[in-house]
Amino acid sequence: MKRRFLTVAAACLPLAAVGFAPVSASAATAQAAAVAAGPAAFGCAAPQLTAPVGTVVESATAAAVPAGTFQVPGVPPLGGYPVPEVPAHCEVTVILTHPGAADHAKVNVWLPQGGWNGRFQAVGGVAYAAGDNGAGLAGAVKQGYAAATTDAGVGGALETGWGLDAAGQVNTALLDNFAARSAHEMALVGKEVVAAVYGRAASYSYWNGCSTGGRQGYLEAQRYPTDFNGINAAAPAINWNQFEVATLWPQVVMNETHTYPTGCEFEAFDRAAVQACDKLDGLADGVINDPGRCEFDPSRLIGTKLLCAGKEVTVTAADAEVVRRIWDGPRGADGRRLWYGLPVGADFGALAGTTTGPDGSTTGAPFSVPAQWVATFVERQPGFDTAHLSYAQFERIFRTARAEYDAVIGTRDADLGAFRDAGGKLLTWHGSADQLIPTAGTVDYRRRVEAKLGGTRRVDEFYRVFLAPGVSHCGLLGGQVDDLAALTAWVEQGKAPAVLHATLPTATGPAARELCRYPMVSRYTGHGDPSDVSNFRCVRGS
Repeated sequence: MKRRFLTVAAACLPLAAVGFAPVSASAATAQAAAVAAGPAAFGCAAPQLTAPVGTVVESATAAAVPAGTFQVPGVPPLGGYPVPEVPAHCEVTVILTHPGAADHAKVNVWLPQGGWNGRFQAVGGVAYAAGDNGAGLAGAVKQGYAAATTDAGVGGALETGWGLDAAGQVNTALLDNFAARSAHEMALVGKEVVAAVYGRAASYSYWNGCSTGGRQGYLEAQRYPTDFNGINAAAPAINWNQFEVATLWPQVVMNETHTYPTGCEFEAFDRAAVQACDKLDGLADGVINDPGRCEFDPSRLIGTKLLCAGKEVTVTAADAEVVRRIWDGPRGADGRRLWYGLPVGADFGALAGTTTGPDGSTTGAPFSVPAQWVATFVERQPGFDTAHLSYAQFERIFRTARAEYDAVIGTRDADLGAFRDAGGKLLTWHGSADQLIPTAGTVDYRRRVEAKLGGTRRVDEFYRVFLAPGVSHCGLLGGQVDDLAALTAWVEQGKAPAVLHATLPTATGPAARELCRYPMVSRYTGHGDPSDVSNFRCVRGS
């Protein structure tokens, strides 16, 4: 299961290198000047910095790095692989601390020696990592960006040992760093470094991230609306407490019903749902285009015989009820919805994982990210068992997490008026088969922004959401999505994207498609080559 998550997490990292749009006139002038000046005019030295309010600059160093291959640190799939042809650049490292907090947040800024495109790009993190491990920075520099990231003084993607202090209390300083303030301080320091090294400020500043990086982008728009001209925030981990706790719901359901379907059985339900709802968009391609319209009833599989690991298994009513509740999502004792469930068509493996003991008994194996959030921050017991939660315990934890942490990390404030008024643009895509963060949560947020700021048309002027059919968490294929290119064109040329061009996974292999902006969804016209995007239309969805 951890390997599945790491693979998913790694898919987020290249987003910093995805897409490129023609530079604006001012950025093009800056790029031409940088090229004309040549390497001799490029001074790689740590500048004198103005510390952001409330911080002290502990150190600032610089290193000139020659062109070559960058080896991403760590082990596969998050690290241990090369990024070739990274141009010569200057790496400036700044360590910030907040007096009395005993924290040490590192800001890394990479600045291309030649061919700077006049833009600044901040790269977000994944899971519990607040920033990039170098893969995104390298990709950004290859495209001509000056790029920055921060580690917020915390650990890696699956590390929460920093969460509690020696007395067993939440380390509020580091949590504040991870939740919000380090990203803002990185933006300030990064842009100051850029201006000092190049002798002029960046013409445009962008945020780029997925998952945790997406949440950071939304929080920037909510709390620091002038930090960035454009924010590219994919599969955002907003509504943090709701979705983090809610993704333990499959474990709660299996524990309370004492029913643990195998991966083989879950896959059978998934296949049946796809088969039932695949053609709702007019084309049988192995993808549920609009899960909100899929009304497949899992009880239809009761009595079905499956061959799983060489053994015949019969689907039971209990199996079907587990699947129904997982899709439906968590509810309280009063029957009211607490949050959204796993999207129909998304893989069950990460959230409904199980393990078999030496005696042959089966028990739940919770996904590590929500399990760590609940154990470390909500219960303040790193060894807390989230595999055997009752419905009552789950509801208590859900409500406690919201009460204690929404103001810190919830990232659900729907008032983006200041960001809009500052001229900012926010672009999001989210896979409709996201197995880690329910897509419906992003739609819920968008609807709340509409209610707050005047409806769909007015919000579309600065904030657009695109849903990607059949796509898993941060899982658009490689560099095929044009999200960052679309964002730069929107910010710099006023060309608001009606669609995003992407490559989607279908039953017959990768296929070029256009992602429609919410609330529109794609429909096949019923004739013509399905590989031709012109044979699809955007129509209003469910």
